[in-house]
Amino acid sequence: MHNTPTVTEQLALDHGLTGDEYRRILHALSRTPTFEELGVFSVMWSEHCSYKSSRRFLRQFPTTTVPGGPEILQGPGENAGIVAVDDDLAVVFKIESHNHPSFIEPYHGAATGVGGIIRDVFTMGARPIASLNSLRFGAIDHPRTPHLVKGVVAGIGGYGNCVGVPTVGGEVYFDAGYNGNILVNAFTLGTIRADRIFRASAAGVGNPVMYVGSRTGRDGIHGASLLASREFDAKSEELRPAVQVGDPFTEKLLIEACLELMQRDLIVAIQDMGAAGLTSSSVEMAGRGGTGLSLNLNKIPTREDNISPYELLLSESQERMLIVAKAGCEQDVQAIFARWDLQAEVVGHVTDDGLFRAQWDGEEVIRIPIPALTDDAPVYERPAQQPADFAARQQLDISTLPLPSDYGQVLTRLLTSPNLASKEWVFRQYDSFVCGNTVVQPGSDAAIIRLKGTGKGIGLSVDCNSRYCLLDPYRGGMIAVVEGARNLAVSGARPVALSDCLNFGSPEKPEVMWQFQQAIAGMRDACLALGLAVVSGNVSFYNETEGKPIPPTPTVASVGILSDVTHHVTQWFKQEGDLIVLLGDTQPTLGASEYLAVVHGLVAGAPPEVNLDQEKRLQQLCLTAAQQQVFSSAHDIAEGGLAVALAEACISRPEGAMGARVTLDGNLRPDVLLFGESQSRVIVSLPAASLPLLQTLTHAAHIPYAMLGEVGGSDLIITDYLQLPIAHLCHQWRTALTQQITGVRTSTDQ
Repeated sequence: MHNTPTVTEQLALDHGLTGDEYRRILHALSRTPTFEELGVFSVMWSEHCSYKSSRRFLRQFPTTTVPGGPEILQGPGENAGIVAVDDDLAVVFKIESHNHPSFIEPYHGAATGVGGIIRDVFTMGARPIASLNSLRFGAIDHPRTPHLVKGVVAGIGGYGNCVGVPTVGGEVYFDAGYNGNILVNAFTLGTIRADRIFRASAAGVGNPVMYVGSRTGRDGIHGASLLASREFDAKSEELRPAVQVGDPFTEKLLIEACLELMQRDLIVAIQDMGAAGLTSSSVEMAGRGGTGLSLNLNKIPTREDNISPYELLLSESQERMLIVAKAGCEQDVQAIFARWDLQAEVVGHVTDDGLFRAQWDGEEVIRIPIPALTDDAPVYERPAQQPADFAARQQLDISTLPLPSDYGQVLTRLLTSPNLASKEWVFRQYDSFVCGNTVVQPGSDAAIIRLKGTGKGIGLSVDCNSRYCLLDPYRGGMIAVVEGARNLAVSGARPVALSDCLNFGSPEKPEVMWQFQQAIAGMRDACLALGLAVVSGNVSFYNETEGKPIPPTPTVASVGILSDVTHHVTQWFKQEGDLIVLLGDTQPTLGASEYLAVVHGLVAGAPPEVNLDQEKRLQQLCLTAAQQQVFSSAHDIAEGGLAVALAEACISRPEGAMGARVTLDGNLRPDVLLFGESQSRVIVSLPAASLPLLQTLTHAAHIPYAMLGEVGGSDLIITDYLQLPIAHLCHQWRTALTQQITGVRTSTDQ
């Protein structure tokens, strides 16, 4: 028998609970909890599992089918969201955070983040076919940044490549605000037959509960409650043992075994053992089904000796699932898993008493009403207050800024800055083509994957400008949604839904809670205007170290549908002589821009305004043009402004860079014209013969356009401002990040 400590209020505090929450537990049970029950409450009431500070605000999102949009088959509340592609086929997707584990142990933290999100998708019955990631690191010159970047990228690549799910896109940003707390957000999408969806809702009194997959160890204990639900401090390194270790080869077997299991119609429900492990999977399945669940902890397969019942309940060992099988099908389930060299054991059964119960050595160590852990968990209305310096941050008088003497030098500096430089060093470590579905790999505005057996495709993009969100979280949240949708639209994919990963500091700080509420409101308004549903997501609070929160980072993973995958569009110029056209207006703003930060060292000003009606019309124009194959290329204008977008269209072409000659009209300051980040703008190229059709489309959509020039030559020429050799610019852009991370310079740069 294991020796267990005496449960006291102090022990509850040590578990991350508050004094008031401990008293609520005493009231819910009408007695002092056992040590095991205290552990269960601590994880289920943790911020990471209960969403106790965010739940009431998340209800603002549109989560069901929107007028004119596709059918939403599953919104928030399950392992992942599901959107219909047609009557027979659907896509399943979700984005989740694995921030704290990745800071403590970058390789395994990132790898298990990938493994966990893949399990969330195939748990629904879907075959995972594509992954994305959104990564935030500290300043590039911070001494720990290279180590963290190398570890995280290796972990994502190591797990994703081995498990056989391609990583087809993502984003990487660097900012000193993440020096003490990086962000690793992982996204996976899978495909499923619309009539073969599986959910995690326990049903059928007496049905066996089965544990499948890897054996349980001591890794990850209290990952959800004490690692993911509190801020970092000077002792955070001591939490390294709490980070799980993943095994992608076992995950691959688990995918195939579970999908075969579902095809055989042997189960009632299935749930990934993610955060809080066996506890959360048991409680959540019973809670959704309105049932009870009883476990015999002695039956849990283990890989270490003398694991206590407390450890069995809270371990976050990877590659494990909990299944409610149909009564009488136990041996069939075990036979399938045995064929894939995996464990499958009956560890309990479904009950009708509404209790979560667990026995150990014949003694009941857990007896908790399920609602006490789910619906009746604490929900807080935290104080929210606008930061005192909010108005001051937005003050920016651009007339006081000196104009650069060399715009070509500025453009080169921007293209070699870590946020705008090519991310090839990162995505070349990922297998983007495994499974053979990838049509557009990382490097364009959106990834495009084909849906085998159909002519259709899926567009994927992940977006967030945290500087915008820091300076104005409402507008920043709005822009995260509209830019994600715009990246899809310029690629030919009709935006339909999104999954979000809301990364913020401590919700106990009124300024952080205000940021969170404002970002939610901005995202909501953008979704409503564009007809998008939020079908899944994740909230990650307590992203701060020694009292300093990260910049607010509401990451948006957007999904779009192409009715004909061959009508996709990429961002790079294709052929000499094509006309280059600007769609949209350029506003007189430099606020929150990359130019302002890199060249002037300022994080100030209001982010660009968004006209949601014009944004919707622009996106529809791009979709119509893609369907009619008007464009040779289309590229969203984002960080770095028009000059950077033009340069990217020249140098991102996989087959080799192409030059361009353009002339800009306007009465704006040169730096505003070149580097301002006005929203709702797109650079397109097209054959001269297609210009009349484009003019017809812009007139019908009431979208302004400007003829800029044409594709061709060996230089990027912006008349009166700059002329740069494309070969040199391309080399600088492609090698800058490698040099900054590895410290290794190429021979031509010596």
